[in-house]
Amino acid sequence: MFVGSVHRFAGALLLLGSAAVASAQSLPDFQISRAHQAPRIDGVLDDAAWTGPAMVLGEWLSYNPVRGDPTADQRTEVRITYDDRFIYFAFHCFDSEPEKIRTTVSRRDDVFDDDWVGVSLDSTGAGQLAYHLFVNPSGIQMDAVDTASSGERFETDLVWDSAGRRTADGYVVEIALPLQSIRFGESDAVRMGALFFRHVSRRGESYSWPDMPPGQWVFNRHAHLVFDDIKPRRLQELLPSITLPVSQTRATPRDWNGADSKLDAGLSGKYGITSEVTVDGTINPDFSQVESDAFQVQVNQRYPVFFSEKRPFFMEGLGLFNLAGMGDGNMRAAVHTRKIVDPGWGVKVTGTSGPLTFGFLDASDHTPLDIGDRGEAVAGESKIFTVARATYGLKGSDYIGAIVTDTEHAGRHNRVAGGDLVWKPFGSQELSATYLFSRTGLKSEPDAGGVAAQVSYKFDSRRVFAIEQVEHYDTPFQMDTAFYNQTGFTSSFSFVDVSFYPPKENRFGLIRVHPFTLYKRLHDRVQDGDANFVLTGLRFNFSRQGFLDVDHSFSREPWRGREYDSGNDFNTFGNVQLVRWLSVGGYFRTGAAIYYDPVNPFQGASKAGGFSVTWQPTQHFNQSLSYDMVNFDRADTGAHVYTVHIVNSKTVYQFNRHFLIRLIEQFDNSSHRLLTDLLASYEFVPGTVAHAGYGSIYEERQYLNGALVPNSGDYLTVSRGLFFKASYLYRF
Repeated sequence: MFVGSVHRFAGALLLLGSAAVASAQSLPDFQISRAHQAPRIDGVLDDAAWTGPAMVLGEWLSYNPVRGDPTADQRTEVRITYDDRFIYFAFHCFDSEPEKIRTTVSRRDDVFDDDWVGVSLDSTGAGQLAYHLFVNPSGIQMDAVDTASSGERFETDLVWDSAGRRTADGYVVEIALPLQSIRFGESDAVRMGALFFRHVSRRGESYSWPDMPPGQWVFNRHAHLVFDDIKPRRLQELLPSITLPVSQTRATPRDWNGADSKLDAGLSGKYGITSEVTVDGTINPDFSQVESDAFQVQVNQRYPVFFSEKRPFFMEGLGLFNLAGMGDGNMRAAVHTRKIVDPGWGVKVTGTSGPLTFGFLDASDHTPLDIGDRGEAVAGESKIFTVARATYGLKGSDYIGAIVTDTEHAGRHNRVAGGDLVWKPFGSQELSATYLFSRTGLKSEPDAGGVAAQVSYKFDSRRVFAIEQVEHYDTPFQMDTAFYNQTGFTSSFSFVDVSFYPPKENRFGLIRVHPFTLYKRLHDRVQDGDANFVLTGLRFNFSRQGFLDVDHSFSREPWRGREYDSGNDFNTFGNVQLVRWLSVGGYFRTGAAIYYDPVNPFQGASKAGGFSVTWQPTQHFNQSLSYDMVNFDRADTGAHVYTVHIVNSKTVYQFNRHFLIRLIEQFDNSSHRLLTDLLASYEFVPGTVAHAGYGSIYEERQYLNGALVPNSGDYLTVSRGLFFKASYLYRF
């Protein structure tokens, strides 16, 4: 099987390579003029800095969901200037139907359904890291750090200023980006890569200049901005924080235990060794999560459930630590910092030097997971996580990289070393490979070693998108820092998607139709069997950011020495923004499933469905509601095994870009739990924040023999708490 996959891979490379050579387009350099006086960031282009002509750009073309369509009546003017402290951007976005522009006042990174405009800035010009800044017509920010290995990651929040304002002919956006917030070297003439984005909400289409042909992303298409006499500014900042939690647990149906409270203080800081190398440190950090994890179905799951990182110290620079091919296969993240549960301290170094990008992370964990059968023997022993990562840019977004990780815990160690590669032989093609070797053991026992590897090939044209990937994981392979599903297998999968585009004059809201097929074969050495998965389907893209997927699948999967049917015979899901103030989505699937009991597994039949609604009646108020249901029955007898109902509700009133009140309510009948979480939050800039909140957990409890017995009786508030948190970002 493995050899056959490699032959198919090589054949695809040769066949598609002959048809995929993209012609290189020369992109211009723009000499940026210095501002004599800094513009006011107010969404009005009446400052002297903006009186000159706009940049002479070419035609903006679409990149999602259609490639290469012109913007037609959506003209965009761009102006750029700078001084000793900031780079300034101004966008005038003309619209033939300005009354249909969608804009909301919302929290950061939460306005992608709106109209917006933005910039990708590769400040070092190395093609390995870019800052993405987006702003909607109300001035609300979205930002991401884009790396060649991870793509866009929105966890990091940069410090920058923005303003937006609707006008009679569209809208205007201004941006002030501090030089301290970005990295670049010192030179007489600093060259930075730049690409501009614009999204038109009612059409559900995104445009860019320069254009991004299929198979290419920002690093392959950046034009260049040239700045004379611009000096980098080293980043130096301190972030002190205090947290005061007050919590109670229920003693009897009528009485509460005494309140617990503890004032906690922490300190984080950044120090720019140079303008391109920064050290981050934290002592006694407060890693309480202001945003609660949404409830997910966790009943009868073969693989672990993934939760995103939300803690500021770990979020910054997180994309650098990922590897090529992650997300397409078994491993989702090589460094999943949610595995560091309760850190006492942390140190991080990130930086660039020409084409070299590097990072180092070291942190302790007071209460580590995955301690195995050692239990009480290692209680109270901290686990130390160490990660070193480097990539070397070749051309465009091509790179070669290396990673080393080490965890040490009470005599046990896990060490992993490896490398990865991304290479685009032609504009529409990408080859990636990753190889990792691990050694794990105790001081008193010999180490166990294992290998993990993947090779994947992608072809992306306006008509065809295809992936071929081969993966292999040894059974003893372990990587404590990573998030992955399983080990002990060899697999291959092939995916092909073919797109058809109705003529513009006959679309009637339909933008794209693309049938697809996927085939995966896996030999599972742990479960002693072969898995096969075949999926065919049809997808539709509509205006108003709508899409619909209808597919059919068949699969067989080994579990505990037997093979079972596990395919979803029928699956459909979709979403659409019906009007500017209402978006709806839903899904339904039914088919064969497995009851993953380690002792007594059996064949089952499953039905699942759900819906989501987002209601935005005003710019300031947002209500989202989602419902998920899974039903499982035995296939042989029809006996009912379980039904899970999960409801997630979030209500937000955003007074302005800084201040909000948010209520979260989450219900999961499988855990007999209802969570409520009320939060008032003020964020002046990322880091300078104040939060006050109240939370409670309701559970089914019956009072028997002086104890509250779970999963029976009435719903009671079993715990409740107040908390206050404040931090202040001070930049030197």
